[in-house]
Amino acid sequence: MKTPHPTQLDKQGDDRLRITWSDDTLREYTARELRDACPCATCREKQKAPPPPPTELPILAPGTGGPIQIAAMRPVGSYAYGITFSDGHDTGLFTLELLHELGMKIETDG
Repeated sequence: MKTPHPTQLDKQGDDRLRITWSDDTLREYTARELRDACPCATCREKQKAPPPPPTELPILAPGTGGPIQIAAMRPVGSYAYGITFSDGHDTGLFTLELLHELGMKIETDG
C-alpha cells in the first residue's frame, strides 16, 4: 500500500500543525510531540539513554528553556519533511510514514 501524502499543511497557532492527508485523514501535531519524536541519530541516542539520577541538575542550552515551536518546515524529496524547531534543532527527517503515524486524528464532518 502506498503511503498517503500531505495535501495541505496548516499552522495552528504557535505550537500546533495540522496535516490533511491524501487518504482523507486529518491529523494534528503539537510542536513538543514532534520535537520529542525527532528521528535523528542524536535524538534516538538520547531517547535510548537511561534517565539521569534525580539529584543531577540538567544543563539547558540557550533557547531550550521556553516552549517549543515549529520555526520552519521544508520538503525533502517526496518522502519526508525537515523541521526546524525554535530551540535550533533541525537535523531530523520526518518521513511521511512517521508523520502519518504521529499526531492525533481529527474527525471531520463529511
